[in-house]
Amino acid sequence: MNHFQVLELLAEQQLISEDVIEDVAFEVTQSGRSIAKVLERQGLMAEDQFYATLAQMLGTEVVDLDGFEPDPTLLDILPIGMAQLHRAFPVGWDGHCLQVVLEDPLNHQAIEDLRFGLGVEIHMMVGALDHVTELLRHHYSRGSGELKDVLAEMGTELDEAQAASDAAANAAPIIRYVDLVLQQAVRDRASDIHFEPFEHDFKIRYRVDGALYEMAPPPRHLAGPVLSRVKVMANLNIAERRLPQDGRIQREVGGRQVDLRVSTLPTQFGESVVLRVLDRSSVNLSLEALGMPTNIYEYLMKTVELPNGIFIVTGPTGSGKTTTLYACLDKINTIDAKVLTAEDPVEFDIDGILQVPVNEAIGLTFAKVLKAFLRQDPDRIMIGETRDQETAQIAIQASLTGHLVLTTLHTNDAPGAVTRLIDMGVEPFMISASLEGVLGQRLIRKVCQQCLTAYEPTEAVLNQLGLSPHEIGDKCFYYGSGCATCNSTGYRGRKGIYELLDVTEPLRELINQRAPGIVLKQKAIELGMSTLREDGLRCIFGGETSIEEVLKYT
Repeated sequence: MNHFQVLELLAEQQLISEDVIEDVAFEVTQSGRSIAKVLERQGLMAEDQFYATLAQMLGTEVVDLDGFEPDPTLLDILPIGMAQLHRAFPVGWDGHCLQVVLEDPLNHQAIEDLRFGLGVEIHMMVGALDHVTELLRHHYSRGSGELKDVLAEMGTELDEAQAASDAAANAAPIIRYVDLVLQQAVRDRASDIHFEPFEHDFKIRYRVDGALYEMAPPPRHLAGPVLSRVKVMANLNIAERRLPQDGRIQREVGGRQVDLRVSTLPTQFGESVVLRVLDRSSVNLSLEALGMPTNIYEYLMKTVELPNGIFIVTGPTGSGKTTTLYACLDKINTIDAKVLTAEDPVEFDIDGILQVPVNEAIGLTFAKVLKAFLRQDPDRIMIGETRDQETAQIAIQASLTGHLVLTTLHTNDAPGAVTRLIDMGVEPFMISASLEGVLGQRLIRKVCQQCLTAYEPTEAVLNQLGLSPHEIGDKCFYYGSGCATCNSTGYRGRKGIYELLDVTEPLRELINQRAPGIVLKQKAIELGMSTLREDGLRCIFGGETSIEEVLKYT
């Protein structure tokens, strides 16, 4: 069932009028509030009456979570990773069946996944959404032990009046709390840390292997000093809260040298601050470490040695494009080559390469930097991103005049890079003359090798992959059952999947004819290109990832 069907059932039972269904559904979608809250706000049904009716519809019971305190053994049965992934909280255990409440009681798939992942019977009960969310935050936040101790200390030392002053940013408990948040995030291999103020909450979340997890949240009135502390560390103007700011923190966290790229954004209820974690010790900027298929690795090794031409890496934000280009640069960063990069911003400092941060606020655009590069006698040039026609035109001119140009584009697949350049206004004959190859890529989570478990997928799942049972033969499929190593998520680390468009003569002819992307793709497959989906299947059969990850990203 979805929200709309629930409202229709309420109307069938004459608990609400059919006339209000669309209004309620629209407000639920627009506001993000629960159906129960919207129905009560519009005076149509009391919240407790809605949950009782919903439980009846779902054939289950309501559980009163007001003041509910779970038995510690319950929290051991449902580990943190699975609780956060499925937004489920345990409320009872009778020895063979676990009773849980969900943030979204209509998410039947979550119950199936929990049953499969835990290997026990699951019985879903219905509880008030606010209470479920609060229980998840209180009992299933990462790093909750040590952070909660500091929060208690902050609560006694800083009252609301003191917290409102800028001086609170330098108070000892605030400094210790922010340091602990950074340590916890780096320890868990987080790529981003999000500080998010809302009307009644202040959330701190961080992203590990592409998924967001919530930390123990501080009280709402401490949002100001915590955010000010981060801004002080990044040398930002703490008095400026109306305009976005960007900064950088360089420090040692947990014995490791870490760069934190800081971005602030003014929102309705205060500044949202996001820290991109650039952990130098955990990033291996070498092509060998990226785990590419042999044919793609060999192609890149050959391409980066070319005297001229353009090589493009494509994919959505956060798909590892810059890391791939850095690894390519690492191969050509020799004493006899002059290498220049234009980036927004510079993510990693590489010895021997001149890196220029683009600053559009003062007019230092990619195009302007690129023009200046051509007067600096370079051999190879990297452009962080080709965003517009001017940058694309200059990059192509540079490649035609004896420079190797590496760059990125945001497209869904490798052939899409050609149509994107044509859409920008670049002439097809210039693209066909300069383009050497396009690498499309995605990052998918790797199944944790400590809890790797073989299983047999259903025929319906195989159909989604475009496979039939006789095609797979005796090949194995795996998932992570969850363990201490992977925080019970079943995944640890990420890897790339790739598709390589090698621009050969038949493709150059199609480019000159302005052939659509689908025609280019069909021709490339005919010429031997493996698609992202096919590379994903290779990783599934190799026990590196799960079916769900490949379906999600390809």
